[in-house]
Amino acid sequence: MAKINKDYTKLKSSYLFSTIARKVREYEAANPGADIIRLGIGDVTRPLTPAITGALHKAVDEMGEAATFKGYAPDLGYDFLRKAIADNDYRKRGCDIADDEIFVSDGAKSDSGNIQEIFGRDNVIAVGDPVYPVYVDTNVMAGRSGVYDESTGMWSDIVYMPCLEENGFAPQLPQGEKIPDIIYLCFPNNPTGATICKNELQKWVDYANEHESVIIYDAAYEAYISESDVPHSIYECDGARTCAIEIRSFSKNAGFTGVRLGFTVIPKDLKVEGVRLYDLWARRHGTKYNGAPYIIQRAGEAVYSEAGRAEVRDLVGYYMENASYILKGLKSAGYSAFGGVNAPYIWLKTPEGLSSWEFFDELLREANVVGTPGCGFGPSGEGYLRLTAFGDKDRTKEAVDRISNLAKTM
Repeated sequence: MAKINKDYTKLKSSYLFSTIARKVREYEAANPGADIIRLGIGDVTRPLTPAITGALHKAVDEMGEAATFKGYAPDLGYDFLRKAIADNDYRKRGCDIADDEIFVSDGAKSDSGNIQEIFGRDNVIAVGDPVYPVYVDTNVMAGRSGVYDESTGMWSDIVYMPCLEENGFAPQLPQGEKIPDIIYLCFPNNPTGATICKNELQKWVDYANEHESVIIYDAAYEAYISESDVPHSIYECDGARTCAIEIRSFSKNAGFTGVRLGFTVIPKDLKVEGVRLYDLWARRHGTKYNGAPYIIQRAGEAVYSEAGRAEVRDLVGYYMENASYILKGLKSAGYSAFGGVNAPYIWLKTPEGLSSWEFFDELLREANVVGTPGCGFGPSGEGYLRLTAFGDKDRTKEAVDRISNLAKTM
């Protein structure tokens, strides 16, 4: 008789964003014609830029000619894209990363979820709290979570690093008996929008090297960094090559959410129990993945062209203008709000007495605005709501007006 993976049954019945979508559908069904503004899921809304669409069209034409047709892509990515990434994202910033230490994929979410496969089940993981749900959920699926405590919202075998207002929503170095083997860090942070300076990030690198831990560093939002003392890559820190894996995406900087492209960096110096993680990830990649399409990788290469870089800056600037407007507008209305400076997310504190889901329901019902309940990102997210700046500028302003007006009635 076939058996299921019982670790999957430990998960909550519905993914956070599936629950939000269901609630919105039910509200729309009960209120036909409701003018709903979505500031919940972090999906971009601006179209792909001319440099990128031009590269896509050119690559499509190449695929229609026998002389330039491409079949399966190289497992780890085409050389032209890996070189563009290494040159622009790393070597220009003084980071010692080789072209072949970059693994091209179909996005940061896939890599964030799959990277845990190369580690044993008996590794102790540590996550920021609140944090992107994929880190926890995929380790639950792999059997590293232990028992779920309904009263605390925590798994017994996972080390939670509270990210609270009093510590600037940044995790603190784990102390005590349970030293984590794998540490997930996300900066700029999703959902809080928080960052840390290079000196603080260096402490994490030193900690990981001292304890022979591995940092999985999610830098999907690095393009939104505006402050000079905030690092764009963990490899700006001394010693990161021996302890850190970095994951990035083209989704939020270049608008590839519907195109799908990302990459993971694993330096060849990074070893666990004497084994290079580079080799394990390459083996996993080659076995389970046929490579990102040629057409999409050419579009990724165009992101690094002179025109592409300028267009991406404008795209990021558009969303960050939204973020600034949301942050200032909510503060003016009397809300406590954070983020929005180095990230396209605003972390909104719920009015006193309202839980995250209660405030979500209140915003949907009274303002027809959709956010994301903070509790969905972890126990320390309770009492907050995440808003995204990825909407249309006029609709974003309308949403802020609605939320501000709601504050007058609460």
